Amino acid sequence: MSTADSAMTGTEVAASAHPLRALSAQDLRAHTAHALERARKRSGTLTDAVDDADLVTQHSKLMSPLVWDLAHIGSQEELWLVRDVGGRQPLRPDIDDLYDAFQHARADRPALPLLGPGEARAYVREVRAKAFDVLSQAPLEGGALTDTAFAFGMIAQHEQQHDETMLATHQLRKGDPVLHAPSPPPRRVGAVPAEIVVPGGSFLMGTSVEPWALDNERPAHPVFVDAFAIDTFPVTNGQFAAFADAGGYQQPRWWSEQGWAYRTEHDITAPRFWRREQDAWWRTRFGRYERVPEAEPVVHVSFHEARAYAAWARKRLPTEAEWEKAARYDPHTGRSLRYPWGDGEPTAEHANLGQRHLRPAEVGAYPRGVSPLGVHQLIGDVWEWTSSDFAGYPGFTAFPYREYSEVFFGPGHKVLRGGSFGTDAVAIRGTFRNWDYPVRRQIFAGFRCARDLTPAERG
Repeated sequence: MSTADSAMTGTEVAASAHPLRALSAQDLRAHTAHALERARKRSGTLTDAVDDADLVTQHSKLMSPLVWDLAHIGSQEELWLVRDVGGRQPLRPDIDDLYDAFQHARADRPALPLLGPGEARAYVREVRAKAFDVLSQAPLEGGALTDTAFAFGMIAQHEQQHDETMLATHQLRKGDPVLHAPSPPPRRVGAVPAEIVVPGGSFLMGTSVEPWALDNERPAHPVFVDAFAIDTFPVTNGQFAAFADAGGYQQPRWWSEQGWAYRTEHDITAPRFWRREQDAWWRTRFGRYERVPEAEPVVHVSFHEARAYAAWARKRLPTEAEWEKAARYDPHTGRSLRYPWGDGEPTAEHANLGQRHLRPAEVGAYPRGVSPLGVHQLIGDVWEWTSSDFAGYPGFTAFPYREYSEVFFGPGHKVLRGGSFGTDAVAIRGTFRNWDYPVRRQIFAGFRCARDLTPAERG
């Protein structure tokens, strides 16, 4: 690395200057309570939208019954906030094993003696009342779980993550629409380059100062990335349809050996929920049958499909480090930002988040969310597959338990970045890392492509 590169390795916002750390104890409690309340309101929307029979139904073996997710949310809140932080007596120790995600596979959960809908709702209400009592009294400093309300933020994120899982279950259920939301904004930018060149050099990846960042996001560390080009927008339905219409699903040359085997075994010929009718593609979206909108980012594609498209387009998927540099690196200051647009929290003008809409927005819909390098919609709309395996950063330390991240490290899981329209703002930031099996298609995942620069482009 040259001296110039070393000087531009970059920094984060100072820990003391972080918005959460600048709050008084009273304001921090209010902020945290609001995050928890917002998550619970959404959990209520997702579970109250259907009747009790639907709540206990398993709509896919890939997913739990909605009532399991609801009680699991309460169980985790009881374990961490009521028992651990609060030191209170257990409410329901008899159900701990039932709602331990590592004890029972999703496919097996309907056969368990689960709490019924009424019991589950009563349980989560009781847990929440006790958790708020703990929040009102707990010192929000002096301990790893209580510093800047970390454990409370972790639980708010956990509930929102399960809310996104429940939203995916709604996408898999049969029947009339039960969820409703306004349409996202249309494209609001004019002509822009199809791709952006990201300069080579080091940047600061990960974080050491985000109070509610999870263990796999830590610590911040310099990473050198060669210059590369990345798509300005995620790949759209129209672009992906061109791949499908050109026979991309029938030509093994675009696929990895593993991807082709999976595609063949399951006879996959299009993104999940798509159907070809005469000369057009149609899709099912939360109980609605509609023509596939060409300008929206493609969603419900696996890593294997994303990789095959990229090969067909003579490109590749970005690495995780490339994605984060495109999202966070400010070439004017050398600093890594919290979000592509800066350090301020996401708003409805920055990104399509929080189930505010029930689909991705058209590319170009969020000009205020653009990164300093000119890359759009890196946060919200669709999770973006990267080519990277999920692994710990140098200096990784499991906290507060190994099962959150560490047990998933390895080549079996690929990293996704950026969040989707179903991801809440509390559960996404420029450093946030998601991961899943490369065959997953029910999640709200899409992608964008990258490529190496030619010698002429490198100069």
